[in-house]
Amino acid sequence: MSVLDANAAVTGDACVCDADLNAAPLASPIDTLDPRTRLLAAAAFALVVVGVNAPAALVLALGLAAGLGAAARLSLTGTLRKLAALDGFMVMALITLPFTVPGEAWLSVAGLPASWQGVERAAVILLKGNAVVLAILALVGTMEPVVLGRAMARLGAPEKLVHLYAFTIRYLDVLQREYARLRTAMKARAFSLRADRHTWRSVGWLFGMLMVRSIERAERIMAAMRCRGFDGRLWSLQDDGGFRRTDGVFALASTAGLALLVVVGSL
Repeated sequence: MSVLDANAAVTGDACVCDADLNAAPLASPIDTLDPRTRLLAAAAFALVVVGVNAPAALVLALGLAAGLGAAARLSLTGTLRKLAALDGFMVMALITLPFTVPGEAWLSVAGLPASWQGVERAAVILLKGNAVVLAILALVGTMEPVVLGRAMARLGAPEKLVHLYAFTIRYLDVLQREYARLRTAMKARAFSLRADRHTWRSVGWLFGMLMVRSIERAERIMAAMRCRGFDGRLWSLQDDGGFRRTDGVFALASTAGLALLVVVGSL
């Protein structure tokens, strides 16, 4: 399934073909794997890590995720920035755990005792989140959106879900440009955001017009697809091949790593 293939043939919009996307040289060992292998490995890693609560096992999981990031040749600065954004959000949500989980007192703030058990639980959640996100960035985040859509379809994901994902990826930029045009028109009329009734009404009209134009565009696209014989499937001209020896080796290594996590987590 490829939304770029379909849109190039159906809507006439200028886009980059799958062949152009895949013509670039492979950047990392992770890129040599079949997209389905990467997607399944990411899902299995996330499920195992979420089910493990031992701090030692979670530190090991974070190390394995870091190894995947190194194999995928993720940008260190960009990856740390994304993890910092995640941690900033999670810390704000977890800061109350030491004060709400009963246990051995660690310190007292304004008369409220903070427990070691609460601190440990917060650390466990932080380790889980960082390990899972880092693994997903390495295995899935380095895939082209089109390739991810095809992998979902080949793994048997519901066609409607695949279509929704594919067209969302394709037309997010179109909606952003439409929103920018509407905002420019409002600024040309000296509109500025204030905390008053006029501002709220104007913002409501803005999103209402964006919704109306989105529906109109969707109807035009659907009509164009039907005129070209759309039968409910988005066909791809790109051959992804099949599983190779490297996929088998990676699957065995992943299984061993996940088994080690389970063993360490049960100790």
